[in-house]
Amino acid sequence: MTAAKVYIVDRIETMPGRAREFVDRYLAEYVPGAIGRGMTLAQVLVAPPLWLDDRSNTVTVMWELDGPAGWWEMTWKGRPDPELGRWWAGMDQLIVRRTRESAAAAADIEALADV
Repeated sequence: MTAAKVYIVDRIETMPGRAREFVDRYLAEYVPGAIGRGMTLAQVLVAPPLWLDDRSNTVTVMWELDGPAGWWEMTWKGRPDPELGRWWAGMDQLIVRRTRESAAAAADIEALADV
């Protein structure tokens, strides 16, 4: 039986004119480590769907994890890693704000909550 997926949704509002640079660096620098923490990159979306020079873009990144076990693996590998904090701090000049949420398909909630 395949575990229900847990999704991590990162939303990053970029500084005006900096979205393309943020996405390029995110893919090159952040994604390899995230994969090493057990995350699977599902999508990288940019809104609005064009690179803006004079306004912010919002970059939405969706990751897949293999159920609660995958969430815990990601969490326990990431929390003690000081490089993650340093990487995000180094991105401050490109970011207005960022958020992270965990989510699951509505049909999987009962199974995920049965612990």
